[in-house]
Amino acid sequence: MDIWEADKLIIFIAFVIPGFISIKVYELVCPGTPKDTSKQLIDAVAYSCINYALLFWPIQLVEKSDLSSNHPNLYSIFYLSVLFVAPVAWVLLWQFLRTSKIFQKFAPHPTQKPWDFVFSQRKPYWVKIILNDGTKIAGRYAGYSFASSSPAEEQIYLEESWILNEKLGFERPKKRSAGVIVMANEISHVELFQYQEGKNE
Repeated sequence: MDIWEADKLIIFIAFVIPGFISIKVYELVCPGTPKDTSKQLIDAVAYSCINYALLFWPIQLVEKSDLSSNHPNLYSIFYLSVLFVAPVAWVLLWQFLRTSKIFQKFAPHPTQKPWDFVFSQRKPYWVKIILNDGTKIAGRYAGYSFASSSPAEEQIYLEESWILNEKLGFERPKKRSAGVIVMANEISHVELFQYQEGKNE
């Protein structure tokens, strides 16, 4: 059996590619434990079938119309959308529903870790990091800062490292500092403060 024969290639594209796209997009918007691609084939076929089921009526209307003969370019664009655009749209819609307050009454949030949930929102914060030995690291988490996301180990880069005063408030940034990177295995906990430009604890 030659998989590259035209009919087999069409079947492969039709029943694997849409589902595979959905899987990869979902892994991108909802990071989690990565799975072996070879084990995702059944899932890809199932998601492809769901894609066609959701688009059953539009496909029926297109096939019953004269679109293929009168407007072949639009016909091609429609099926390219079915294969490549719709699988992405379903994932984004599903992710929106999963993160809605109403849906969370019945199912858990798709983001597995609070770390990913907080830092994926890309909000600026004043940050205090307390290490396992009690050492406190303070800094500003803003536009040039970065926090890792799952499945990578938690790490955080603060673009400014700050000195704390006697009351543990943010006193001033360290001179000539280009920021600080902190590894997860060194962290006991992280305290976040609402950020306002020019104002700090």
